[in-house]
Amino acid sequence: MTNAALPSDGTVVVVGASLAGWRAVETLRREGFHGGITLVGEELHLPYDRPPLSKQVLAGKWPPEKAVLADRKRTAELQVHEVLGHRAVGLDAEQRQVEIDDGTILRGDAVVLATGARPRQLPGTEGFGQSDGLFTLRTLDDSLALRAAVTRVASCRVVVIGAGFIGAEVASTCAELGCRVTVVEAMQVPLSNVLGPMIGAHCGSLYGAHGIDLRTGSGVADVRRAAGPAPGLAVELESGDVLEADVVVVGIGVAPAVDWLEGSGLKLENGLVCDDRLFAADGIVAAGDMARWTWRHDGAEEQIRIEHWQVAAEAGVAAARSALAGRSDAPPFTPIPYFWSDQFGIRFQVLGNPGGRDEVQLVEGSLQEGKFVALFGRAGRLRAVMAIGQPRHLMGFRPLLEAGSSWADALAHPLT
Repeated sequence: MTNAALPSDGTVVVVGASLAGWRAVETLRREGFHGGITLVGEELHLPYDRPPLSKQVLAGKWPPEKAVLADRKRTAELQVHEVLGHRAVGLDAEQRQVEIDDGTILRGDAVVLATGARPRQLPGTEGFGQSDGLFTLRTLDDSLALRAAVTRVASCRVVVIGAGFIGAEVASTCAELGCRVTVVEAMQVPLSNVLGPMIGAHCGSLYGAHGIDLRTGSGVADVRRAAGPAPGLAVELESGDVLEADVVVVGIGVAPAVDWLEGSGLKLENGLVCDDRLFAADGIVAAGDMARWTWRHDGAEEQIRIEHWQVAAEAGVAAARSALAGRSDAPPFTPIPYFWSDQFGIRFQVLGNPGGRDEVQLVEGSLQEGKFVALFGRAGRLRAVMAIGQPRHLMGFRPLLEAGSSWADALAHPLT
């Protein structure tokens, strides 16, 4: 098979027991594929949802199983061969052969790559781990371990490094659990690289309003074990301040998990480079946080990698359909990105792909009342819409994003 459609009785190897990988599995069966499906996952867990990990699971409001996307009954119904607890270590793209860490070689008529991303490590912390009080949050086990750590002592001292969406959610949840929380952010204004300085400043104001100490404009110079008999860590800032903590959570972003694809013959550049149909090569498609695909919109195109739940879910579906159709006949993947973040009792919702240098205009509500709709414009076009407390108005702009509407038309658009 080269550009041809996938035979209905062929074989597919899905690498990554993730949201994107699981959506690909479901789609293959729903679209009439009757062949063999092997699902490879580095964790022992079946696929689960990640958004609750920094919120409901960390807060103890959800048992872990509530975040699961598929149980053993469902995988049996879909006749999925599970290879869990094993990491993919190599790929022969031409032969569509995946090598896993025990030496097993899995071959498919098509391969779906969905290995996601891994948390970035803070330089200088390589010698620390969860037993020392240093955490990242990416997996279900991370969430459960972090919850155990922050609830072990009353008024646990928590330092969160990074005031992005994950950092804000962790800080919010820990504060809700009664922890004493300090958040460190290297930028002067949190989220200004995504939402711009005006809305970023509004996001930053929420920390103090909820009893959290936000330190901006200073990076981390060192993390070391705290002096004295009590366990803990000391975080030294570039400003010279030292923050003592029982728990330190590093939330400085993620990197696409593509290192295992070195030498595969596929193009790696800030992720796995794919075409507009999510093909990285004939018979090989990718989805989720690892995929950097050609996104066509507004009569232009760009290579883009998006780390959002909705894009991963839609890409899993699209990748499966592309594999089934073959490279010549697969439709392009042209989503309207959507993401949300729950923090401080507030839900942020964003449609589109905002950037920190976009023109931003409030068209409903105000920052003072904490409920608003904001439009993001770039190069004369509407690029994104953000809302707090205005979900109906937010979705009213979706058709404009789909149509590639001009900035002027977006500003004149009546709220619905």
